[in-house]
Amino acid sequence: MAKTRDEERAELKTAYEKGASIRALAAETSRSYGYVHRALVESGATLRGRGGPNRRGRKA
Repeated sequence: MAKTRDEERAELKTAYEKGASIRALAAETSRSYGYVHRALVESGATLRGRGGPNRRGRKA
């Protein structure tokens, strides 16, 4: 039986909040990055920052 859209969003939100990345969720569910991102926003998930090094240097 296929999952409803609400069930899928809830599962994506739970996995994301446990630390999974949007890209990992997209690959795992065979959905696009945009679909997963939109589903997380619509589910009310608080999205994390992109992370990585801060490329903006301080000017003296």
